[in-house]
Amino acid sequence: MALSRRVLLGHLAATGAAGATVAAATGPAHATARVPGGRAAPGGRTVRTGFDRLAADGYRLLDGRRVGIVTNPTGVTPDVRHIVDVMHADDRVRLTAVFGPEHGFRGTAQAGGSEGRYDDPATGLPVYDTYNKSGKALADIFTASGVDTVVFDIQDAGARFYTYIWTLYDCMVAAVLAGKRFVVLDRPNPVTGRSATGPVLEKAYASFVGREPIAQSHGMTVAELALLFNGEFVPKAAGRPVELETVSMTGWRREDFFDTTGLPWVPPSPNMPTADTALVYAGTCMFEGTNLSEGRGTTRPFELLGADGIDRRWAAAAGELRLPGVHFREAYFAPTFSKFQGKTIGGVQLHVHDREVFDPVRTGIGLLVTAKRVWSGFAWRPDNGIDRLTGSSAVRTMIDAGADTDEVVAAWQGPLRRFRTVRQQYLRYR
Repeated sequence: MALSRRVLLGHLAATGAAGATVAAATGPAHATARVPGGRAAPGGRTVRTGFDRLAADGYRLLDGRRVGIVTNPTGVTPDVRHIVDVMHADDRVRLTAVFGPEHGFRGTAQAGGSEGRYDDPATGLPVYDTYNKSGKALADIFTASGVDTVVFDIQDAGARFYTYIWTLYDCMVAAVLAGKRFVVLDRPNPVTGRSATGPVLEKAYASFVGREPIAQSHGMTVAELALLFNGEFVPKAAGRPVELETVSMTGWRREDFFDTTGLPWVPPSPNMPTADTALVYAGTCMFEGTNLSEGRGTTRPFELLGADGIDRRWAAAAGELRLPGVHFREAYFAPTFSKFQGKTIGGVQLHVHDREVFDPVRTGIGLLVTAKRVWSGFAWRPDNGIDRLTGSSAVRTMIDAGADTDEVVAAWQGPLRRFRTVRQQYLRYR
């Protein structure tokens, strides 16, 4: 695309090897644009997603391109129309393929599943399955699809082990191998972008719940992560950075929680039903690495935790930690699927009463420490999945050795400070 065409989309902030960011739109929207520009957030601000801005500008960033999009049910306009349906109906963009991640493009699959290869009944577009595919296998899918530009638009949850950001990374690497251009349309980090917290992945523990060394709660948007990936990791994996452009939001600030944006929340996966789930997820998802239920199969996944044999002592012990911003309630529940399916078990429910000071990762560590102390049945998953979730063996081995919450948290502060320094250069919002 010529520089003059890029300027039509507004100021383009060059980032060297990390690609470029479309920072602000200029000029009126196309007269026939049907996509609303966003809804007013408190204080009169209007948050407009990357897609909203792309559509309002007449898709000029995609002009003349054969486009494929990586998306899922969260790829919606402010009036909750799916962007694939909107783009397919608009003759200003040549959308020719859809790429579905974990849970699928239309969201019909549970955790660890996808929809496979099919033709979308609503649009007739071919849908290709990207789940559990990377490297040459994924590059071959991009090549077979015939697209020359891959667009990414998925709502993230803000945690390193939420797999969509690694779908983003894998697709960026595959786009290099297949010679494709890559465009990321930004959406809010639902738990703010104030700071990064938690342990940083050690490369030896890389998996689909963490490919590269970033913090457990990264505090970045997907477009910022794309810039970081392209500057720090993609060249090592693919030999060079991908040809990258990101379309930023307008109206979003780093301190914004999702419910202040005025945007609709669409569950990005079946067990992420509300933005409240995302608030605790970076901490309580660690319970996937234990024999306790993380609340799957309940109406409050990741807010309800428990197991057969746990009683009121856990809530009491967790409360004694005086963790900021959260209370713990003794709770009993019967999951409809997953661990302890159909069995009434005991545990705790998290009640975040001050999200401004709540730290989900510290809270998760405190809950692991106290669960092990009060329940004799506590065990890590036999495959040590906790190590992949936390990014090293340190959390598991320190808790087993009797470390308290503060000691475990202190152990990751050095790598976290280094990550925060790297992260800072890729932030695009104030």
